[in-house]
Amino acid sequence: MSLEVTLASGSASRRALLAAAGVTAQSVAPNVDEASFRTSLRAEGVPVRDQAMQLAELKAVRVSSARGGLVIGGDQMLALGNEAFDKPADLAEARSHLTRLSGKSHTLETAIVVCEEGRPVWRHLARPRLTMRHLTPEFIDGYVDRCGQSLLSTVGAYQLESLGSQLFSSIEGDYFSILGLPLLPLLDYLRVRKVLPQ
Repeated sequence: MSLEVTLASGSASRRALLAAAGVTAQSVAPNVDEASFRTSLRAEGVPVRDQAMQLAELKAVRVSSARGGLVIGGDQMLALGNEAFDKPADLAEARSHLTRLSGKSHTLETAIVVCEEGRPVWRHLARPRLTMRHLTPEFIDGYVDRCGQSLLSTVGAYQLESLGSQLFSSIEGDYFSILGLPLLPLLDYLRVRKVLPQ
């Protein structure tokens, strides 16, 4: 009998990626104060990539401690140099993020942790690098007006699968990882664990 898979996340994007790949997973939002945890890590000077990994692990451990099977926790943070960007709080902050990212390269620190019986059993960190073209203030205003509230659900105020593709001059890295889930290495692990056929 194959192991039950649980996604420790309320992310519709991660859930959709798993479902499209044929992975049946229940979605359980972890009871985690992400903002306080991030603030604590940043006060300690923890690098952005490690912040993402620790938060992914916290989510997976929290849900796995109460459930059987394999629990997948994920987190993604945008790193501009050593600075972390969170999801914008409002459209004004979305404009500010886009203005700061314009003409620069940034990294999406995309972490995933699988837990079993409350313990991590597998980890992966993907680090796609995206270079944003120079954006005029007029373009940013038009883009924010067209996308609206959807920009508040993602770091960087863009969704590559829609109008966000217009923002970039080059992209290095895995498409699924940019969307928030390093899907291919995860599928490999699920095959090893016999959740999926070889």
